Amino acid sequence: MEVKAIARYQSISPRKCRLVADMVRGQGVEDALAVLDFTHKKAARFVAKTLRSAVANAEDRNSHVDVDRLFVKQAFVDEAPTWTRWSPRAQGRATPIIKRGSHITLVLDVRER
Repeated sequence: MEVKAIARYQSISPRKCRLVADMVRGQGVEDALAVLDFTHKKAARFVAKTLRSAVANAEDRNSHVDVDRLFVKQAFVDEAPTWTRWSPRAQGRATPIIKRGSHITLVLDVRER
């Protein structure tokens, strides 16, 4: 039984967020949350929040699911629309400021014994 959670329009670059998503892929839920709690990266908060949402979705959909048997089957980060701002520079020029965003998707499944 697959359960999915998506966090959209998170204000972090996808390249930075993929580093954290790669750490939890294939791990059990408890182990993944423990890793994310001790990771000193901004993206760890976003991934942990999405993981907790996926666990809540699993409990809500299926009341007899064993949370201890859930694991992260898929974890991927897609690019959200970028915000472009302009910063004034010398001699009448301007340079772009690009603010990137991410869509974080986690898919949980029950590990067979």
